[in-house]
Amino acid sequence: MIYNITPVPKPRMTQRDRWAKRKPVLNYLAFKDECKLKGVTIPECNYHVIFVIPMPKSWSNKKRAEMKGKPHQQRPDKDNLEKGLLDAIFDEDCRVWDGRATKIWGETGQIIINEIEVTQ
Repeated sequence: MIYNITPVPKPRMTQRDRWAKRKPVLNYLAFKDECKLKGVTIPECNYHVIFVIPMPKSWSNKKRAEMKGKPHQQRPDKDNLEKGLLDAIFDEDCRVWDGRATKIWGETGQIIINEIEVTQ
């Protein structure tokens, strides 16, 4: 399943964030709302999530063509993106016990969720 949502990492939140509206927290809350609005779902096991991180507008066309689909090896961290997605979808994400996450560069932000077939 492909969702045209720009991935947002889960920010470290404190009690102060209830009244001090920091930009990372507001971005994450908007991301959560968009996930719910678009009906994003993920299996509790055997999934592969691909986070497509949009390339900066300042990059040249040559660099954009070179980096499209290549591994994204800088911040935000893969585990923070996955945590943000799971917390946005599940009330209790402790039910999720197996999954894989990848992050790559792309023209626009996307979240691609595939179910992995398990053979025994």
